[in-house]
Amino acid sequence: MRVLMKVSIPVEAGNKALNDGSLSGTIAGFVEEVRPEASYFVTEGAAGRTAYFVFDMKDSSYMPWIGERFFTNLNASIEFKPAMNLEDLKTGLGRIKKG
Repeated sequence: MRVLMKVSIPVEAGNKALNDGSLSGTIAGFVEEVRPEASYFVTEGAAGRTAYFVFDMKDSSYMPWIGERFFTNLNASIEFKPAMNLEDLKTGLGRIKKG
């Protein structure tokens, strides 16, 4: 299933991770292992550093393996949301029966 994962990194933890190299290492390790189809990095609200990743997750049992590195290394909060691209939306809309 395609998911959108939001990773919010607190400012102080992000600053520490930037200085000790674990910020780039954590992100690079994730990207190498999971191979997201898209990665975006923004500033957002009080969290400051925020990343969005879109990738295929085989099933929900992968959530700890994917998320724990961000919890442990960056003190981040994480949200997983099912997501569709345009092709998925078209397929889904085609399944709706018109009454």
